[in-house]
Amino acid sequence: MNDFSLHPHRRYNPLMDEWVLVSPQRTKRPWQGAITPEIQKESVKYDSHCYLCPGNKRANNKKTPDYTGAYVFENDFPALLSDKTDFKFPQDNDLFNVSSQRGTCRVICYSPSHSLTMAKMTTDQINDVITAWIGQYIELGNLPFINYVQIFENRGEMMGASNPHPHGQIWATEHIPTIVSKEQYEQEKYFQKKKTSLLLDYLKCEIQMKERTVYANDNFVSLIPFWAVWPYEVMIVPKQKKESLSQLTLSERLNLADMLRNTIIRYDNLFHTPFPYTLGIHQAPTDGKNHPEWQFHIHFYPPLLRSATVRKFMVGYEMMAEAQRDITPEESAEKLRSLSATHYFQS
Repeated sequence: MNDFSLHPHRRYNPLMDEWVLVSPQRTKRPWQGAITPEIQKESVKYDSHCYLCPGNKRANNKKTPDYTGAYVFENDFPALLSDKTDFKFPQDNDLFNVSSQRGTCRVICYSPSHSLTMAKMTTDQINDVITAWIGQYIELGNLPFINYVQIFENRGEMMGASNPHPHGQIWATEHIPTIVSKEQYEQEKYFQKKKTSLLLDYLKCEIQMKERTVYANDNFVSLIPFWAVWPYEVMIVPKQKKESLSQLTLSERLNLADMLRNTIIRYDNLFHTPFPYTLGIHQAPTDGKNHPEWQFHIHFYPPLLRSATVRKFMVGYEMMAEAQRDITPEESAEKLRSLSATHYFQS
Protein backbone atom coordinates (compact mmCIF):
# COMPACT_ATOMS: atom_id res chain seq x y z
CA MET A 1 0.00 0.00 0.00
CA ASN A 2 1.29 3.46 -0.88
CA ASP A 3 2.20 5.83 1.92
CA PHE A 4 -0.07 8.89 1.84
CA SER A 5 2.78 10.98 3.26
CA LEU A 6 5.11 10.22 0.35
CA HIS A 7 3.10 9.80 -2.84
CA PRO A 8 0.69 12.07 -4.72
CA HIS A 9 -2.95 11.06 -4.58
CA ARG A 10 -6.49 12.47 -4.81
CA ARG A 11 -8.99 12.62 -1.95
CA TYR A 12 -12.76 12.80 -2.31
CA ASN A 13 -14.92 15.32 -0.46
CA PRO A 14 -18.38 13.74 0.02
CA LEU A 15 -19.77 16.99 1.46
CA MET A 16 -19.15 18.85 -1.83
CA ASP A 17 -18.76 16.03 -4.39
CA GLU A 18 -15.30 17.35 -5.23
CA TRP A 19 -11.74 16.04 -5.35
CA VAL A 20 -8.47 17.51 -4.06
CA LEU A 21 -5.00 16.61 -5.30
CA VAL A 22 -2.50 15.94 -2.48
CA SER A 23 1.21 16.23 -3.37
CA PRO A 24 3.20 15.64 -0.16
CA GLN A 25 6.52 15.25 -2.00
CA ARG A 26 6.37 18.98 -2.88
CA THR A 27 7.02 20.02 0.73
CA LYS A 28 10.73 19.52 0.03
CA ARG A 29 10.87 22.22 -2.67
CA PRO A 30 12.72 25.44 -1.79
CA TRP A 31 10.53 28.54 -1.48
CA GLN A 32 11.57 31.59 -3.48
CA GLY A 33 8.09 33.00 -3.96
CA ALA A 34 6.25 35.85 -2.30
CA ILE A 35 6.96 36.58 1.35
CA THR A 36 4.19 38.57 3.03
CA PRO A 37 5.62 40.96 5.64
CA GLU A 38 4.30 40.08 9.06
CA ILE A 39 2.22 42.91 10.49
CA GLN A 40 2.35 43.25 14.27
CA LYS A 41 0.46 46.33 15.42
CA GLU A 42 0.42 47.80 18.88
CA SER A 43 -2.50 46.41 20.84
CA VAL A 44 -4.80 49.05 22.33
CA LYS A 45 -8.20 48.62 23.98
CA TYR A 46 -9.60 51.76 22.35
CA ASP A 47 -8.73 53.36 19.00
CA SER A 48 -10.20 56.81 18.39
CA HIS A 49 -9.98 56.22 14.62
CA CYS A 50 -11.82 52.87 14.69
CA TYR A 51 -15.49 53.17 13.71
CA LEU A 52 -16.29 49.93 15.59
CA CYS A 53 -14.99 51.14 18.94
CA PRO A 54 -17.75 52.33 21.33
CA GLY A 55 -18.73 55.98 21.02
CA ASN A 56 -16.97 56.60 17.69
CA LYS A 57 -18.61 57.84 14.51
CA ARG A 58 -18.68 55.52 11.52
CA ALA A 59 -18.05 56.47 7.88
CA ASN A 60 -21.66 57.54 7.38
CA ASN A 61 -21.61 59.71 10.54
CA LYS A 62 -23.71 57.24 12.51
CA LYS A 63 -22.48 56.85 16.07
CA THR A 64 -21.49 53.46 17.43
CA PRO A 65 -23.13 53.22 20.87
CA ASP A 66 -21.27 52.54 24.10
CA TYR A 67 -21.89 48.80 23.95
CA THR A 68 -20.48 46.42 26.56
CA GLY A 69 -20.87 42.96 25.00
CA ALA A 70 -21.51 41.63 21.51
CA TYR A 71 -23.09 44.35 19.36
CA VAL A 72 -24.91 43.93 16.03
CA PHE A 73 -25.79 46.67 13.55
CA GLU A 74 -26.82 47.03 9.90
CA ASN A 75 -23.81 47.16 7.59
CA ASP A 76 -23.29 50.72 6.38
CA PHE A 77 -22.10 49.45 3.00
CA PRO A 78 -24.13 46.26 2.44
CA ALA A 79 -23.67 43.80 -0.41
CA LEU A 80 -27.43 43.15 -0.39
CA LEU A 81 -30.54 45.33 -0.13
CA SER A 82 -34.01 44.44 1.12
CA ASP A 83 -35.78 46.24 -1.74
CA LYS A 84 -37.18 43.94 -4.43
CA THR A 85 -36.04 44.70 -7.98
CA ASP A 86 -37.27 42.77 -11.01
CA PHE A 87 -34.67 41.95 -13.63
CA LYS A 88 -35.26 40.62 -17.12
CA PHE A 89 -32.52 40.24 -19.68
CA PRO A 90 -33.53 41.98 -22.88
CA GLN A 91 -32.89 38.90 -24.99
CA ASP A 92 -34.76 35.61 -24.66
CA ASN A 93 -31.66 33.45 -24.32
CA ASP A 94 -30.97 30.66 -21.79
CA LEU A 95 -27.28 31.58 -21.81
CA PHE A 96 -28.02 34.93 -20.16
CA ASN A 97 -29.83 34.51 -16.86
CA VAL A 98 -30.23 37.08 -14.11
CA SER A 99 -32.45 37.29 -11.05
CA SER A 100 -33.09 39.84 -8.33
CA GLN A 101 -31.65 39.11 -4.92
CA ARG A 102 -32.94 40.62 -1.73
CA GLY A 103 -31.17 40.34 1.56
CA THR A 104 -29.62 42.16 4.47
CA CYS A 105 -26.09 42.46 5.81
CA ARG A 106 -25.12 43.05 9.42
CA VAL A 107 -21.89 43.46 11.37
CA ILE A 108 -21.32 41.85 14.76
CA CYS A 109 -18.69 43.34 17.07
CA TYR A 110 -17.42 40.62 19.39
CA SER A 111 -16.21 42.95 22.12
CA PRO A 112 -15.86 46.67 22.85
CA SER A 113 -12.12 46.08 23.33
CA HIS A 114 -10.18 46.88 20.16
CA SER A 115 -7.30 44.61 21.15
CA LEU A 116 -9.17 41.35 21.75
CA THR A 117 -9.57 38.33 19.50
CA MET A 118 -11.43 35.11 20.24
CA ALA A 119 -8.08 33.64 21.27
CA LYS A 120 -7.83 36.26 24.03
CA MET A 121 -11.50 36.29 25.03
CA THR A 122 -12.96 34.18 27.83
CA THR A 123 -15.43 31.40 27.08
CA ASP A 124 -18.18 33.55 28.61
CA GLN A 125 -17.30 36.41 26.26
CA ILE A 126 -17.31 34.07 23.26
CA ASN A 127 -20.60 32.60 24.48
CA ASP A 128 -21.99 36.13 24.30
CA VAL A 129 -21.05 36.16 20.60
CA ILE A 130 -22.61 32.72 20.04
CA THR A 131 -25.82 33.91 21.71
CA ALA A 132 -25.88 36.90 19.33
CA TRP A 133 -25.28 34.57 16.35
CA ILE A 134 -28.26 32.46 17.42
CA GLY A 135 -30.47 35.51 17.87
CA GLN A 136 -29.56 36.78 14.41
CA TYR A 137 -30.11 33.37 12.81
CA ILE A 138 -33.60 33.21 14.30
CA GLU A 139 -34.53 36.86 13.72
CA LEU A 140 -33.30 37.08 10.14
CA GLY A 141 -34.43 33.55 9.29
CA ASN A 142 -37.97 34.47 10.28
CA LEU A 143 -38.13 37.24 7.67
CA PRO A 144 -40.43 36.01 4.87
CA PHE A 145 -37.90 36.66 2.09
CA ILE A 146 -34.82 35.22 3.85
CA ASN A 147 -33.96 31.58 3.06
CA TYR A 148 -30.40 31.41 4.34
CA VAL A 149 -28.32 33.14 7.04
CA GLN A 150 -24.55 33.05 6.49
CA ILE A 151 -22.40 33.94 9.50
CA PHE A 152 -18.69 34.45 8.85
CA GLU A 153 -15.53 36.22 9.96
CA ASN A 154 -12.49 37.38 8.02
CA ARG A 155 -9.58 37.70 10.42
CA GLY A 156 -6.50 39.66 9.47
CA GLU A 157 -5.40 41.94 6.66
CA MET A 158 -4.27 38.90 4.66
CA MET A 159 -7.93 37.83 4.50
CA GLY A 160 -9.13 41.28 3.47
CA ALA A 161 -10.39 42.45 6.86
CA SER A 162 -10.88 46.20 6.58
CA ASN A 163 -10.82 46.77 10.34
CA PRO A 164 -8.75 45.00 13.06
CA HIS A 165 -11.48 45.42 15.69
CA PRO A 166 -12.80 41.92 16.61
CA HIS A 167 -15.89 41.48 14.46
CA GLY A 168 -17.68 39.26 11.98
CA GLN A 169 -20.48 39.57 9.47
CA ILE A 170 -23.94 38.15 8.84
CA TRP A 171 -25.39 38.08 5.33
CA ALA A 172 -28.99 36.90 5.08
CA THR A 173 -30.11 36.08 1.56
CA GLU A 174 -33.22 35.34 -0.43
CA HIS A 175 -31.36 32.56 -2.22
CA ILE A 176 -29.51 29.57 -0.77
CA PRO A 177 -25.87 30.24 -1.77
CA THR A 178 -24.06 27.97 -4.22
CA ILE A 179 -21.63 26.31 -1.78
CA VAL A 180 -24.34 25.74 0.82
CA SER A 181 -26.61 24.30 -1.89
CA LYS A 182 -23.93 21.76 -2.79
CA GLU A 183 -23.51 20.75 0.84
CA GLN A 184 -27.26 20.45 1.23
CA TYR A 185 -27.60 18.30 -1.89
CA GLU A 186 -24.90 15.86 -0.75
CA GLN A 187 -26.23 15.65 2.82
CA GLU A 188 -29.77 15.10 1.59
CA LYS A 189 -28.66 12.43 -0.91
CA TYR A 190 -26.79 10.61 1.88
CA PHE A 191 -29.72 10.97 4.29
CA GLN A 192 -32.20 9.54 1.77
CA LYS A 193 -29.94 6.54 1.22
CA LYS A 194 -28.71 5.87 4.79
CA LYS A 195 -31.32 7.61 6.97
CA THR A 196 -28.41 9.01 8.97
CA SER A 197 -26.31 12.16 8.91
CA LEU A 198 -23.34 12.25 6.53
CA LEU A 199 -21.26 14.38 8.89
CA LEU A 200 -22.17 12.43 12.02
CA ASP A 201 -21.18 9.16 10.34
CA TYR A 202 -17.98 10.79 9.11
CA LEU A 203 -17.24 12.15 12.59
CA LYS A 204 -17.62 8.70 14.16
CA CYS A 205 -14.97 7.37 11.77
CA GLU A 206 -12.60 10.26 12.50
CA ILE A 207 -12.96 9.79 16.26
CA GLN A 208 -12.09 6.09 15.87
CA MET A 209 -9.07 6.73 13.62
CA LYS A 210 -7.78 9.73 15.64
CA GLU A 211 -5.33 10.70 12.87
CA ARG A 212 -6.94 14.01 11.94
CA THR A 213 -8.68 15.05 15.18
CA VAL A 214 -7.20 18.09 16.92
CA TYR A 215 -9.29 18.64 20.05
CA ALA A 216 -12.52 17.35 21.55
CA ASN A 217 -14.79 18.25 24.46
CA ASP A 218 -18.15 16.87 25.59
CA ASN A 219 -20.09 18.22 22.61
CA PHE A 220 -17.70 19.12 19.78
CA VAL A 221 -14.71 17.84 17.82
CA SER A 222 -12.25 19.88 15.78
CA LEU A 223 -10.42 18.08 12.99
CA ILE A 224 -8.53 18.52 9.75
CA PRO A 225 -10.95 17.08 7.16
CA PHE A 226 -9.67 14.10 5.17
CA TRP A 227 -10.34 16.21 2.05
CA ALA A 228 -8.98 19.52 3.40
CA VAL A 229 -7.78 22.01 0.78
CA TRP A 230 -6.10 24.70 2.88
CA PRO A 231 -2.91 23.64 4.74
CA TYR A 232 -4.39 24.03 8.23
CA GLU A 233 -8.08 23.92 7.40
CA VAL A 234 -10.20 22.93 10.41
CA MET A 235 -13.80 21.81 10.68
CA ILE A 236 -15.75 21.84 13.95
CA VAL A 237 -18.61 19.33 14.15
CA PRO A 238 -21.08 18.69 17.01
CA LYS A 239 -21.07 15.16 18.40
CA GLN A 240 -24.86 15.19 18.65
CA LYS A 241 -27.42 15.81 15.90
CA LYS A 242 -27.78 19.58 15.52
CA GLU A 243 -29.25 21.15 12.40
CA SER A 244 -28.40 24.71 13.45
CA LEU A 245 -26.95 26.86 16.21
CA SER A 246 -30.47 27.48 17.49
CA GLN A 247 -30.69 23.88 18.78
CA LEU A 248 -27.75 24.27 21.17
CA THR A 249 -28.39 24.14 24.91
CA LEU A 250 -26.66 26.58 27.25
CA SER A 251 -23.99 24.02 28.19
CA GLU A 252 -23.43 23.19 24.51
CA ARG A 253 -22.96 26.89 23.74
CA LEU A 254 -20.27 27.09 26.41
CA ASN A 255 -18.57 24.02 24.95
CA LEU A 256 -18.69 25.60 21.49
CA ALA A 257 -17.10 28.73 22.97
CA ASP A 258 -14.38 26.53 24.48
CA MET A 259 -13.86 24.84 21.11
CA LEU A 260 -13.58 28.13 19.18
CA ARG A 261 -11.14 29.57 21.69
CA ASN A 262 -9.03 26.41 21.73
CA THR A 263 -8.88 26.25 17.92
CA ILE A 264 -7.81 29.87 17.45
CA ILE A 265 -5.21 29.68 20.25
CA ARG A 266 -3.62 26.68 18.50
CA TYR A 267 -3.63 28.61 15.24
CA ASP A 268 -1.85 31.57 16.87
CA ASN A 269 0.64 29.26 18.58
CA LEU A 270 1.59 27.52 15.31
CA PHE A 271 3.68 30.43 13.99
CA HIS A 272 3.48 32.78 17.01
CA THR A 273 1.38 35.27 15.11
CA PRO A 274 -2.27 36.39 15.01
CA PHE A 275 -3.32 33.68 12.55
CA PRO A 276 -5.40 34.89 9.57
CA TYR A 277 -8.44 32.87 8.56
CA THR A 278 -11.95 32.93 7.21
CA LEU A 279 -14.47 31.31 9.55
CA GLY A 280 -17.88 30.28 8.24
CA ILE A 281 -20.87 28.61 9.89
CA HIS A 282 -22.91 26.28 7.68
CA GLN A 283 -26.32 25.32 9.01
CA ALA A 284 -29.86 24.49 7.90
CA PRO A 285 -31.58 26.97 5.56
CA THR A 286 -34.41 29.12 6.91
CA ASP A 287 -36.74 28.40 3.98
CA GLY A 288 -39.56 27.03 6.14
CA LYS A 289 -38.81 23.41 5.22
CA ASN A 290 -37.68 20.56 7.46
CA HIS A 291 -34.01 19.71 7.05
CA PRO A 292 -33.29 16.44 8.91
CA GLU A 293 -30.31 15.91 6.57
CA TRP A 294 -28.42 18.89 7.99
CA GLN A 295 -25.65 18.79 10.58
CA PHE A 296 -24.39 22.27 11.33
CA HIS A 297 -20.64 22.74 11.28
CA ILE A 298 -17.97 25.43 11.22
CA HIS A 299 -15.21 25.80 8.62
CA PHE A 300 -11.88 27.53 9.19
CA TYR A 301 -9.94 28.35 6.02
CA PRO A 302 -6.52 29.85 6.93
CA PRO A 303 -4.00 30.69 4.18
CA LEU A 304 -0.66 30.29 6.00
CA LEU A 305 1.55 27.44 4.78
CA ARG A 306 5.11 27.41 6.15
CA SER A 307 5.38 30.40 8.46
CA ALA A 308 3.73 33.65 9.45
CA THR A 309 4.94 35.15 6.16
CA VAL A 310 4.55 32.33 3.61
CA ARG A 311 1.01 31.64 2.45
CA LYS A 312 -0.76 29.12 0.27
CA PHE A 313 -1.82 30.57 -3.07
CA MET A 314 -4.82 29.26 -5.00
CA VAL A 315 -3.52 29.84 -8.52
CA GLY A 316 -2.62 27.92 -11.67
CA TYR A 317 -3.79 24.32 -11.31
CA GLU A 318 -6.09 25.21 -8.41
CA MET A 319 -7.89 27.86 -10.44
CA MET A 320 -7.94 25.98 -13.74
CA ALA A 321 -8.30 22.32 -12.75
CA GLU A 322 -8.94 21.33 -9.11
CA ALA A 323 -7.83 22.08 -5.57
CA GLN A 324 -4.32 20.95 -4.56
CA ARG A 325 -2.36 20.80 -1.31
CA ASP A 326 1.17 19.78 -0.31
CA ILE A 327 1.22 19.00 3.40
CA THR A 328 -1.08 16.07 4.21
CA PRO A 329 -4.11 16.56 6.48
CA GLU A 330 -2.63 14.02 8.90
CA GLU A 331 0.58 16.03 9.27
CA SER A 332 -1.38 19.26 9.74
CA ALA A 333 -3.53 17.66 12.42
CA GLU A 334 -0.50 16.33 14.27
CA LYS A 335 1.09 19.79 14.34
CA LEU A 336 -2.04 21.50 15.66
CA ARG A 337 -2.79 18.69 18.11
CA SER A 338 0.69 18.93 19.65
CA LEU A 339 0.41 22.66 20.33
CA SER A 340 -0.38 24.11 23.72
CA ALA A 341 -3.88 25.38 24.49
CA THR A 342 -2.28 28.30 26.35
CA HIS A 343 -1.76 31.30 24.09
CA TYR A 344 1.86 32.12 23.35
CA PHE A 345 1.45 35.75 24.50
CA GLN A 346 0.75 34.39 28.02
CA SER A 347 4.01 32.47 27.94
